[in-house]
Amino acid sequence: MAQLVGLIVSEDEAFKKHIERLLRSGAIPVSVIDDRLPREGTPPDLVIVDTRGDASSAMSNIERLRARAQGAGIFAVALTTDPDLILQSMRAGANEFFTWPPAEEAFHGAVRRTAGRRETTQGAGPVATTLVFFGAKGGAGTTTVSVNCGVELSRLSKRSIVIVDLKPGLGEVALFLGVRPRYSLLDAIDNLHRLDREFLRELVIKHKSGLEILAGSDQFDRPGAADGGAIEELFRLLARQYEYILVDAGSQINSCTVAALYTADTMFLVANPDVPSVRNAQRLLDRVRQLGACGERVRVLLNRAAEPYPIPPKQIEGALGHPIHHTFPSDYKTVSAALNSGVPLALTGNSDIAAQFDRFTRRILDPTAEAPSAQPARRVRPALERLASLW
Repeated sequence: MAQLVGLIVSEDEAFKKHIERLLRSGAIPVSVIDDRLPREGTPPDLVIVDTRGDASSAMSNIERLRARAQGAGIFAVALTTDPDLILQSMRAGANEFFTWPPAEEAFHGAVRRTAGRRETTQGAGPVATTLVFFGAKGGAGTTTVSVNCGVELSRLSKRSIVIVDLKPGLGEVALFLGVRPRYSLLDAIDNLHRLDREFLRELVIKHKSGLEILAGSDQFDRPGAADGGAIEELFRLLARQYEYILVDAGSQINSCTVAALYTADTMFLVANPDVPSVRNAQRLLDRVRQLGACGERVRVLLNRAAEPYPIPPKQIEGALGHPIHHTFPSDYKTVSAALNSGVPLALTGNSDIAAQFDRFTRRILDPTAEAPSAQPARRVRPALERLASLW
């Protein structure tokens, strides 16, 4: 499911914040703009109109927005369920009507209906899926997982796929793939006004697997706090041109990674089976919930897992309150050789870890595919006692 673009029409900041929280917390990712239509004249998918004040002005807003965004779902929000106001809203072009504050279940149901209509009207055209990889700590293997997933997706699906290196200064996606980019993410966000298909083709570099790369910045302070809005806009533009968008988001929470998390169809949290990683993963899951990003979109990946486990997988699941979606084995020699040579695991020959990336990626392409069998848990009391003492 591709992310939706939502526009909030109101002069009330409290209204905007409440509606934005509702949009962010649903199972379907929504990229929120509150003061303008998206660039290049592309209409929004969702418009929420505050009709609690001047009804005449609100109806004019709905009519104007319906004319500019004919396929959008328009939600009218009023103080009461006045039958005359409901009728006026529907005649002006609203699809849904809510009283303030909207009930969350009903509101999210309306968003799902809008997304369903959008899928139907798009027909067989490409629908972007955004996958964000986020590390529980530095060195968890986030770049390794995201890069190899991207190569496998390209190999197995033959679809249009781009991987975005979001880490400032120390991004390693291009290095891991053995390519030397001329341009970076900064060239894209500093030129959003001209980021059409042709210009983007100049900024990305294509790997021999077919995966396209938007390389990381070489500046340590960018992308920074001021670039969050531009990053979200970039993802909206990429969604028009690719079927899959992968993001190596690193392990730091900032405005840019938050923008990525909000746009994600699936957030993969990469953790290792050790106390610091599990502790951080638990805190990051709490932070995702605090930000309003839907927890249903989070998948936990256990990387560098080998028996005897410092902490058994079942205990990790209990500590996180979240199931482990996939486990990658520990194989330092194979991974290190692949990284040093700039050749992804999928292209280096047969290995257990390459087979796991194949299985993991096939589950992304077909979520109904059978999950890999769980590894047997072993009890290691000292690590568990230390982990428990940290909460």
